[in-house]
Amino acid sequence: MNRLMASRGAHGWAVPDIPDEAYEKQNKRLLAIMDRVGTDMQLISPRPFQSFHGEEPASMVFQWIGLVNGAIEKICNMHPDRFRGVAGLPEGPGTTPKDWIEEADRSINDRGFVGVLLNPDPSEGMNGTPHLGDEWWYPLYEWLEKNDVPALVHSTACRNEREDYSAHFITEESIAVLGVLRSSVFIDFPKLKLVISHGGGSVPYQVGRWVAESVHPLFSKNRPLQEHFHDSMRRLYFDSCIYHKDSIELLVRLVGSDRVLFGTEKPGSGSAPDPRTGRELDDLKPVIESIDWLSAEDRERIFEKNARAVYTRI
Repeated sequence: MNRLMASRGAHGWAVPDIPDEAYEKQNKRLLAIMDRVGTDMQLISPRPFQSFHGEEPASMVFQWIGLVNGAIEKICNMHPDRFRGVAGLPEGPGTTPKDWIEEADRSINDRGFVGVLLNPDPSEGMNGTPHLGDEWWYPLYEWLEKNDVPALVHSTACRNEREDYSAHFITEESIAVLGVLRSSVFIDFPKLKLVISHGGGSVPYQVGRWVAESVHPLFSKNRPLQEHFHDSMRRLYFDSCIYHKDSIELLVRLVGSDRVLFGTEKPGSGSAPDPRTGRELDDLKPVIESIDWLSAEDRERIFEKNARAVYTRI
């Protein structure tokens, strides 16, 4: 990456010669964690924070994302029964969703990936991108729906000094949910599959306000989805990567066990122990298993069935 940034993409950059032994060393580390926490398969994407969508020129972003997707392909080919790929999109400055489709198509149809990672804010906090309900995104939505490719909505870095990137995740997920559900997206693309990271940002936990807005006479007449906000939420999927039992329970009660996909940082980049208990906050399988009102079928949906239904290429 240092060489690519130094040249600003002016000369291209050949695929780095990383020996198989280096890949396998990291693979074994990941597999050991997966075996310890009981995960059979992990869907791997580029690390969002290191997608460099705000770097200029955009040609460098295209090269970088292509290289990272290529590395993911190699990992998945080494352990196809344990890893499947989710492609990063080259959402560089001055580009549009139409420009990203070639990399998405290559990853899905040539590399055998099962989905894409969608950053709802390529401007990285600088207010330069329409929200996901805007028709600006429609060329990508059309391709995703036509090819039955799900998109995991997850922002990347943040250049806005008012919030760090972790807070930016929640901000952008909230804007993404509200932008889509206040728009005509699901009227125009009824089979579009959007998975919202981190339990849907703040939306499920402020749902009373959004229900009130959706029925208020000043706002409801301009809302294309003329349905209860709870029904609109069930047009989306959500992951369980929110680290807290009460929050996961609320999410499942609101949207149903058929709309929640298992998400965890084991393995991942967010590991941290609870200082009060010593338990790893991001080991979420035992947390979901401890929710006593979930049925065996509910747990099976969250842990596996929903992922297979959404990511049909698995």
